[in-house]
Amino acid sequence: MAQVRNNLYAILEGAHPKWGRLYALFSNTVIVVAVLVYAFSTLPNLTPAQRLTLQLAEVFVITVFAADYFLRLGSAPKPLKYAFSFWGIIDLIAFLPALILAGTDLTSARLLRLIQLARILKLTRLASAFDNMLAAVREIREQLLIFLILTLIVLFLSAVGIYQFEHKAQPDVFVSVPHALWWSVATLSTVGYGDIYPITAGGKIFTAVILLIGLAVIAVPTGLISAALVSKTNATNKENHDDEP
Repeated sequence: MAQVRNNLYAILEGAHPKWGRLYALFSNTVIVVAVLVYAFSTLPNLTPAQRLTLQLAEVFVITVFAADYFLRLGSAPKPLKYAFSFWGIIDLIAFLPALILAGTDLTSARLLRLIQLARILKLTRLASAFDNMLAAVREIREQLLIFLILTLIVLFLSAVGIYQFEHKAQPDVFVSVPHALWWSVATLSTVGYGDIYPITAGGKIFTAVILLIGLAVIAVPTGLISAALVSKTNATNKENHDDEP
């Protein structure tokens, strides 16, 4: 029984010498079908026959995703560890929203299944690089959490500041501090959509300061992740080199 379970898990992971690659090809083909079904379902003026075909294809995709998840859960050496792992959560999201909201046409729920596309990375060498990136993020999660809290504080304070500068000049635009938060997000991210902007001298000067802070908001986490990723990659390469005969 244990041998059957191990073989099944190896097949699902694409590691089985005979059936692994075949199943990997099948599962990732289903992923591509899922993406195409979603894309074609958004086309206007579909005929009833075309809609039925897409619905049947969607049922097939959901069935495969659900079977894949429960088979992995049942054959994994540590089922709970798989269930709460990154890939386990992606596998669950791939089919669960569709089952819960069966019969509805909630596009946002169907969109969640596109996350399953990330499993294509497992067929490439990018899979190990992606795992390294996740490991690097986990190593600096405390620093990132602190920076996230500081960023949220800056977002709120910048919304308060621009509201004080611009509310009287643009009462219909900067209606309140919550309304000004959209400006804060667009400015701190250095996107600047231009749909809401200051017209007073004080507001413009304040915006220039926030833009400079926005550069740090982007640069600091990028630097942290880059440094952690380089460190993790070097450690992985050293381990692989030490394992070589």
